[in-house]
Amino acid sequence: MTAPGRRSSTFTRLLRHGFTDPSAAERLLAGDELAPIRSDPVLLDALGATADPDLALHGLVRLVEVQDGHTAQRELLDTLIAAKPLRDRLLGVLGASAALADHLARHPRDWQALVTYEPQDLHPGVQEFERGLAEATDPVSLRVAYRRCLLSIAARDVCGTTDLAQTAAELADLATATLRAALAIARAAAPEDAALCRLAVIAMGKCGGHELNYVSDVDVIFVGEAVDGADERKALQAATRLASHMMRICSETTVEGSIWPVDANLRPEGRNGPLVRTLSSHLAYYQRWAKTWEFQALLKARPVAGDLELGEEYVATLAPLVWHAAERENFVADVQKMRRRVVENIPAAQIERELKLGPGGLRDVEFAVQLLQLVHGRADTSLRSGTTLDALKALAAGGYVGRDDALQLDDAYRFLRSMEHRIQLYRLRRTHLVPEDEADQRRIGRSLGLRSDPVAELNREWKRHAAVVRRLHEKLFYRPLLDAVAQLAPGESRLSPDAARERLVALGYADPAAALRHLEALASGVTRKAAIQRTLLPVLLGWFADSAEPDAGLLNFRKVSDALGKTPWYLRLLRDEGAAAENLARVLSAGRLAPDLLMRAPEAVALLGDGDGGGLEPRSRAHLEQEILAAVGRATGGEQAVTAARGVRRRELFRTAATDIVASYGTEETPAVADQGALVDLVGGAVSDLTAATLAGTLRAVVRDGWGDTLPTRFAVIGMGRFGGHELGYGSDADVLFVHEPREGVEEQEASRAAHTVVAEMRRLLQIPSADPPLLIDADLRPEGKSGPLVRTLNSYEAYYRRWSLVWESQALLRAEVVAGDTDLGDRFIELIDPLRYPAEGLGEDAVREIRRLKARMESERMPRGADPTLHTKLGRGGLSDVEWTVQLLQLRHGWAEPGLRTTRTREGLAAACAAGLLSGEDAATLDEAWVLATRVRNAVMLVRGRAGDTFPSDGRELAAVGRYLGYGPGHVGDMLDDYRRTTRRARAVVEVLFYGA
Repeated sequence: MTAPGRRSSTFTRLLRHGFTDPSAAERLLAGDELAPIRSDPVLLDALGATADPDLALHGLVRLVEVQDGHTAQRELLDTLIAAKPLRDRLLGVLGASAALADHLARHPRDWQALVTYEPQDLHPGVQEFERGLAEATDPVSLRVAYRRCLLSIAARDVCGTTDLAQTAAELADLATATLRAALAIARAAAPEDAALCRLAVIAMGKCGGHELNYVSDVDVIFVGEAVDGADERKALQAATRLASHMMRICSETTVEGSIWPVDANLRPEGRNGPLVRTLSSHLAYYQRWAKTWEFQALLKARPVAGDLELGEEYVATLAPLVWHAAERENFVADVQKMRRRVVENIPAAQIERELKLGPGGLRDVEFAVQLLQLVHGRADTSLRSGTTLDALKALAAGGYVGRDDALQLDDAYRFLRSMEHRIQLYRLRRTHLVPEDEADQRRIGRSLGLRSDPVAELNREWKRHAAVVRRLHEKLFYRPLLDAVAQLAPGESRLSPDAARERLVALGYADPAAALRHLEALASGVTRKAAIQRTLLPVLLGWFADSAEPDAGLLNFRKVSDALGKTPWYLRLLRDEGAAAENLARVLSAGRLAPDLLMRAPEAVALLGDGDGGGLEPRSRAHLEQEILAAVGRATGGEQAVTAARGVRRRELFRTAATDIVASYGTEETPAVADQGALVDLVGGAVSDLTAATLAGTLRAVVRDGWGDTLPTRFAVIGMGRFGGHELGYGSDADVLFVHEPREGVEEQEASRAAHTVVAEMRRLLQIPSADPPLLIDADLRPEGKSGPLVRTLNSYEAYYRRWSLVWESQALLRAEVVAGDTDLGDRFIELIDPLRYPAEGLGEDAVREIRRLKARMESERMPRGADPTLHTKLGRGGLSDVEWTVQLLQLRHGWAEPGLRTTRTREGLAAACAAGLLSGEDAATLDEAWVLATRVRNAVMLVRGRAGDTFPSDGRELAAVGRYLGYGPGHVGDMLDDYRRTTRRARAVVEVLFYGA
């Protein structure tokens, strides 16, 4: 008898054997059911070896209880003690699966299915499972027979008799036998339908790949044909009835539960398409309409039931299309986009527990392997396996994947799939989520052989394998390209030159031979530079491939590395600062402008990092002006001073372009900026501030070089057009007016000569050919245009505007703002023109008609010949000119009464007009959207082509790059143009009403 307060020896032994509720276990062991074997030591040892000893003991007691009489109970218990194979199998299943314990409780004699231990029992195939299901004649008996077969698979699995791959293959073979049995039942129920048609069942997904889970949808496609002499339409109807009945037999819930859902949604047109098609109909669909993912799905197609000859014909007919899918435009991008979409659809609360679909999950391995199969399987038939692990092994053997990488992925995939199996086996429910309950995690960990600290070990191993997959699944595609051009150890496999070129073409490289030369130059050698670049290039190649210009990205990276490769900080920046390498890849592959700016001074790459000297936030005008004026002050002459100012401008243009590109593309950590208007404002403000600071520095340099500290006349620069509106683009000229005022005691002629000299010298210095982009000064908006003097006194402006000013000049002055020089003089100029641009009581009707006439004339005369008016961003329908003239007309008519309209900025003026009730919120949003989009297109064209343009590029790659900048994925250029036309068409309808009064 145990003394009060002391644990019994049985209690202690139960704890030592892994029981978590020893008290309950002690009561169960003390019951009558296990009395004959209670004292046998093998029982406790066997229970302690299971995944969940408490669950196994409870299941055993239930099984003994439901045996039919004392004799049946003794037979079970005697066999359990005497036969170790049965003991391990039965208790192993009971300790891992509550669902199979329930099955045994309902069918007490099914434990005998685990007694046989013949060689053929170790690895059964389809025929053995068909024999196991042979007596099933209805859905209920089929379920019972299915679970009995499943019991033996689970027993071999949990005892380690079969490994992961063998277990998955057995589950697929059992599914094949089950589909055949279900189809036989359906045929027997409708012999007249069976006589009319040939019906083939094609397994897809994991069933087709011979790698099924315990509980998974079984994906199928049906192919039907009429038997000789039968009407095709009636035959297809009959085949559809048979297929539907077969699906219901497997999917519907009966008193014995269900088997698994049969899913036919991978068929052409998905659930909207007919359930059964003829072979010719399938072929026509895949030739004309199929998307890339549908060919990817066909990798796993395998005939499993029904007319196997027809099924084999289906696979043989479609195979050539599958193995040419990699030649489709945007093939890799389509596959990667599909993978991203899967991840994005995972609920945020589940993504950390998602074993299959999350980052570092099973789908990452499967997608990577399938991608490589589609690229190289056309030329190498050894890669055409539907089974992930077999395909991975073949890829490694052929040098398409690094051997070490393949081994690590194989190991990770096996562990993650084994986890998935154990999770599903417990309740036989379809799930890929790692349970949060510690008891569940303990059972899973113990079932995988983790016994010291099951929960901690399970989580550690899971995270480690997921990290391996995350690290390798993208690298898998790119590292062999480096091995193909590197010196490998003897015996190491590598990609052949043809295979390397094949892969580069699939990635979107137009010149794979040049790309291989660049890779060889970057990755060869034993220097620190080469070693770091070998580490970085697999990731960089992926980012380049995500752009419209991967060739340019790789070439530009080589140029930057050639220039900076021996600089320690450059290598350190790319290696240590997470954002820098991705930012650089985005910038180098997004077009010509940013790389051209960077190549002129490669050290600007430091701006792309996170640390000191880095940061992509554009600087303020005050900061820029301070830096430029300081640089001018240190220079010894005017040319040197302006060269320094232009150098700052080049660097800051690069900073702005890089900010714009990274924000538009997004990164792995940060999604693309959704507010397009904010990006337009950022670029317009940054470039305008930079232009103003550059002009201020140039003015200081010219004055100091010619007159010392003081110019004989006060001098101010007035920004006009987009410059005054803070809306400059990358390729915009600086529209300006120059105003001066002689200082006291200075002759007007001398002052005028000095002012004209300043203007001429500023324009010359800012256009001197050099490594820096020129800054063109355009003063054509001055009084009398090109015929008038470049610079006037304030009094001259006053006299001109009082006597000769035209309505278009009042409109142009709406954008006037002081940008450089004498601020007091500039402010007095603004006071002078305010009555012109905001006339008291607004514009008269004659002036309104004149503005409308000028606009109509501009639309008809200035549109370039041959240009598509629906796609011209400046002068086209609903473009910049339409929106800006509409806003400016509202300012001219109502600015005198509405202070909010007195702004030089288009979007601010539009918002103020809306706030004042001059147009509806809907109309304001329509105009704003069109103006922002047109501005973004102009910026994109400059970034991509390196030169300004008002229309979409005609070159396909350039057009795709514009689309990528605007957020359109590969293959969606048509959508971009349609969206642009739709947006601007709506804007034009608003303009017709607000501007033309239609």
